[in-house]
Amino acid sequence: MITRTTKLILILFLAGSVRTRAAEHPDGRWEGNIQIPGEELAVVIDLLQDDSGKWSGSITIPSLNVKGAPLAEIAVKEGDLNLTIKSALASQDTGPPKLSAHLAGDALSGNLLQGGNSAPFTLQKTGPPQIDAVARSTPVGSEFEGEWKGEYELFGYKRHVSLRLFNHQGAGATADFVVVGKRVNNLPVDLVTQEGDFLTVDSHETGLSYEGRFLRDGNELAGIISQGGIETPLVLHRSK
Repeated sequence: MITRTTKLILILFLAGSVRTRAAEHPDGRWEGNIQIPGEELAVVIDLLQDDSGKWSGSITIPSLNVKGAPLAEIAVKEGDLNLTIKSALASQDTGPPKLSAHLAGDALSGNLLQGGNSAPFTLQKTGPPQIDAVARSTPVGSEFEGEWKGEYELFGYKRHVSLRLFNHQGAGATADFVVVGKRVNNLPVDLVTQEGDFLTVDSHETGLSYEGRFLRDGNELAGIISQGGIETPLVLHRSK
């Protein structure tokens, strides 16, 4: 026979189990530090699971000028978490960095991995997730459409750039973005935006972006190509 006392103990035990499982759910905002040699990097990770079970997230590392960079390939299983930073910290040589962590209560501990290097981190849950809406590509003006070419030098090597911009009826613009150095790199572009005379082309998977201003007198784009915190001037001329 189950007494009232037994029922009460059972209810309290189940309630405690529910609270534990809820606390160990990775949905939320996580803040802490990544340990690199001689320095600590403050980091904020936001993780959100929608009603269908799909995960989305972003990462902020202020000292590296990374703010709300999207996270990809988010996998959560039995307290283990794996994800990829396909954004500003990606490298054409070593690929995007990855995070591997284990969840225990309100603590998320693991390692940042890239190019054979590993940096440990410990994060604490500080509240609900704060993820910005996903940016969408915009159409571009007719003055931007077509093919542009230019070159820049980085680490003593010249890179040749080809950028082709296309508009699509009822949708934002797309781009073919090719950088040729020691090898041909066809960059996967996921965001094209225009504001006035300014154009931005982003390849979040590779962490490379181009920001240029249309110079109407010279019919050229004068701007900067950047990747992993390195910025280099790049002028693009309309291809004839």
